[in-house]
Parts: sequence; C-alpha cells; structure tokens
Amino acid sequence: MPFIRGLDHVQIAIPADGEPQAREFYVHQLGLREIDKPENLKKNGGFWLQAGDHQLHIGLDKDFHPATKAHPAFEIDDLETYRASIEARGVEPVDGEPLPGADRFYVYDPFENRIEFLQWRDHRSM
Repeated sequence: MPFIRGLDHVQIAIPADGEPQAREFYVHQLGLREIDKPENLKKNGGFWLQAGDHQLHIGLDKDFHPATKAHPAFEIDDLETYRASIEARGVEPVDGEPLPGADRFYVYDPFENRIEFLQWRDHRSM
C-alpha cells in the first residue's frame, strides 16, 4: 500500500550571504521562476523556485558545504536548445558519464552545488 505520492520539492543549501548570487544564477541564468514563500518562513531567508510540477527551495546554511555529488535533476523538453540558452547567459555545462536512454549535462551553481539537466529519448513510463 503506497503512501508516497511523489516528489514535492528538493532543497539545496547555499552560504548565509549567498542569496543575491544564487538568485542571479537560478532565476536569471537558469531561467527558473521564483515563487512566494509562506510569510512565516521568510524570516529564515532563502527563496523558492518553480520547476515544472515541482519546486526547488534555496536555503541558507551558516555551516554551508557544497553538494558536489547529491543533486537535483531537471527533465528538459529540448535539452540542446536549453543548453545553448544557458551558455549564452554565461553558464558552463559539463558533460557527465552517459546515461542509457538519456542525454544530459551538469552545471555548478556559484557555490559548487551540482545541478543536472536531462532529456529522455523515449519518455519513461512510471
């Protein structure tokens, strides 16, 4: 009897003073849409982003360490066009190991957190 419906959001950490740099990267360079945080959570800093049906939460961490292995992966409709778009905005994609059935690349945010973007060649069934 499954209780888990799916993934709601992923949170990644950034340094406590990194919010302006993170907003520039995630909103302006990657093109994610910022959404309002609940009023009672705004005091904690950070911000939330919409990514398709899911959210990416950017949280402040005074003892920050980059997530160089653990990472969110975003499914993209047209990976090559998206790649060209972010390269034009100064983001440097990094090709990783091949993944059977998918094309993908990584980027690193200004704090060295890894972010993956991929496109499945044949849509996977759940």
